[in-house]
Amino acid sequence: MPTAKDREMGRELDYPEAVLLTSPTNSFLKGEVDDKYQYSLEDKDNRVHGWISPNPRTGFWMITPSNEFRTGGPVKQDLTSHTGPITLSMFFSTHYGGDILALRFRNGEPWKKVFGPVLIYLNSVSSDDEDILTLWTDAKEQMLIETENWPYDFPLSQDFVQADQRGTVSGRLLVSDSYVSKRLITANSAFIGLAAPGDVGSWQTENKGYQFWTQTDNEGYFLIKSIIPGNYSLYAWVPGFIGDYKYKNYINITPGSRTRLQTLMYNPPRNGPTLWEIGIPDRTAAEFFIPNPQPKLQNQLYIEHYAEKFRQYGLWDRYTELYPNDDLIYTVGSSNYQTDWFFAHVNRYTFNDEGNKTYIPTTWQIAFDLQEVEKPSNYTLQLALASTNEAELQIRVNDQDADHVPNFTTGLIGKDNAIARHGIHGLYWLYSIDVPGSVFATGKNVIFLKQSRGSSPWSGLMYDYIRLEGPPAND
Repeated sequence: MPTAKDREMGRELDYPEAVLLTSPTNSFLKGEVDDKYQYSLEDKDNRVHGWISPNPRTGFWMITPSNEFRTGGPVKQDLTSHTGPITLSMFFSTHYGGDILALRFRNGEPWKKVFGPVLIYLNSVSSDDEDILTLWTDAKEQMLIETENWPYDFPLSQDFVQADQRGTVSGRLLVSDSYVSKRLITANSAFIGLAAPGDVGSWQTENKGYQFWTQTDNEGYFLIKSIIPGNYSLYAWVPGFIGDYKYKNYINITPGSRTRLQTLMYNPPRNGPTLWEIGIPDRTAAEFFIPNPQPKLQNQLYIEHYAEKFRQYGLWDRYTELYPNDDLIYTVGSSNYQTDWFFAHVNRYTFNDEGNKTYIPTTWQIAFDLQEVEKPSNYTLQLALASTNEAELQIRVNDQDADHVPNFTTGLIGKDNAIARHGIHGLYWLYSIDVPGSVFATGKNVIFLKQSRGSSPWSGLMYDYIRLEGPPAND
């Protein structure tokens, strides 16, 4: 990590948080980008982070034993530790979500919530021969101890609910999709949790109450523990399937209650058989092509941690450099989404007459063949978005004339800013789009995806998954 002085001596890039290190104290860091957003984590993983000092040989750690008081659910992303040295405990923010996550109160609305406790943990090694990285190992072990001890028994506030006053919810979640399997499917590793009553998927923007989440086991069974008394909705989503689940009834937790639910059934959005699909429905764009950064704008950490390459700075401009003349064309049957589908649908940069960089909208194409078309029937385009920021996606089928009314438009959506903040997802959006068979042709077809809002390098979106479904089998 660089020092605060290193940042002061560096060159600010496209926004103040990102700095190119030009004269760092540690010469190994020269030419690297430092940006606090490169170290963000999802809340489910943001349980311990901090610093190690080589002299004295000491560790300083922030341990968060529970996420119940954080907002936006388990995959909400936030800051951790960064140059300063700074270590944060983020209780709530609008990061990777936008203003919809901001706390707002009206007409004298009462509100009370307990944040924490969190633990600041210090450790040290006394011998110069001892590996200093044992401090990190010890901090992770301490985090597991703190998590096991939650809820703590020492807080004296009457507003902190003790363990014997909390409840549990258990059950099993299965998936029914006859186009995938005639048998019921176990919801393996599904995220399932309690949050304030609301619409399907509302948990990801809920910010005033408590949330309690777990993951199902290999057979779909779950146990949610240490739930504060109150009235909740039960929400879930299942990796490998689009959409969100919400239990039909409210769940009322009382002190010491043990709620055992019957087997729950999730019917993911589906209108017909899969004709083709792009991506993996996991609410991220991680499976798509993520380019290497510009050699002079990189962070060595993510050269080594290849799976998190999306955290590199400036990847939005790499699209123009990889597609200098024409926009992306994906051909079903021959293209590979891991290598041929750019992870973010961003704007193209160009230079105006004054030599200034400007950004213009881009239009991607999905080319595919249909052996036969049922003209009187409806097809369905399932469109799952992993992130949107001041974007509008217009969809046209076999018509690339931007002056024509699109077959579908999202309208202006999103302010999660995940592209600029090196995320691989923001908020999740799902659209099930009816497409009349009359717009398709036997043989070659093209779907045009236009991100119509230009002017900014960070106006854009990330796709999670796209699927074209044929007419229902009984149509």
